[in-house]
Amino acid sequence: MLPNMIAIAAAASFILAATPGAAQGPQSGAGQRIEVYAEPIAAFALQEAARTRFGALEFRGGIVLTSPDPRFGGLSAIRVGPDGARFIALGDRGHWFRGRITYRDGRPAGLADVETAPVLGPDGRPAASRGWFDTESLAEINGTLYVGIERANRILRFDYARDGLAARGVPISVPPGVRTLVHNGGLECLTAPARGQPLAGTLIAISEKSLDERGNMRAFLIGGGRPGPFAVVRSADFDVTDCAVTPRGDLLILERRFSLLLGVAMRIRRVPLSQITPGAVIDGPVLIEADGSFQIDNMEGLAVHRNAAGEIILTLVSDDNYSRLQRTLLLQFALTGD
Repeated sequence: MLPNMIAIAAAASFILAATPGAAQGPQSGAGQRIEVYAEPIAAFALQEAARTRFGALEFRGGIVLTSPDPRFGGLSAIRVGPDGARFIALGDRGHWFRGRITYRDGRPAGLADVETAPVLGPDGRPAASRGWFDTESLAEINGTLYVGIERANRILRFDYARDGLAARGVPISVPPGVRTLVHNGGLECLTAPARGQPLAGTLIAISEKSLDERGNMRAFLIGGGRPGPFAVVRSADFDVTDCAVTPRGDLLILERRFSLLLGVAMRIRRVPLSQITPGAVIDGPVLIEADGSFQIDNMEGLAVHRNAAGEIILTLVSDDNYSRLQRTLLLQFALTGD
């Protein structure tokens, strides 16, 4: 969640990546059905309607999402299934959202069969009732979901393949450094490489803006064969908001910058998984960077899937902070090259 963005904007007057089981989701533990409406985004660049190529990405379409249900919004993480349709997402006030992305002529057209349910704690009560409400990051390993709770500096494990949206979150053991991340600057990136990739079975966790002594963003490898801390180079005042792994074996890092003078901006960097080891300081090329002259908002969620044509598709969602001054966007791009 972008701190104080609503107040600043007023003063200035929104699953799963690789494995099919969890992405498709069981029918048990169903949530409450809600209506979500979509308005198409024709062009990504506000002043260049015909332009589709942006850095290493090609814009494939987008939608603005609204709902009469007050629980909808604050989308901070998303994972999209291999079919490109089934998704599961997190709202940062402690709610699951799942359903299907619908398409028209290959472009996102809307959401269907959307359900919501509270994220549950180990006692079966909503995790938000414990103060575990800043649910910001989401990973999946073999049907098990892992959720990072930013302000509590915890990671919860959910047996989603068995229990669906009724799964209870059980805290997992985290490195001591996770518990010392700064308030409202904790884990925003949580992902896990697929079987056969480097670091398979390991959670990759990166903080939003908890910095080490050199000014780099603190990060962790959790579980797997080689756990340990690492760091991500911070530059141009960008903060991490999410991450995802591509079928090619790259970590994509979604970042956001906001200031009253410059407004909001986003970018995506790419780092080969082979470079991520305990003690490493990683950096990588920028695939795309966009500011307020493009159709962006507070971009906080990133998912990756491969479509039927073999293309790698990126899905991004924005966190509207439940503010009428912001929007919930769903954007899709194809990763076309360097």
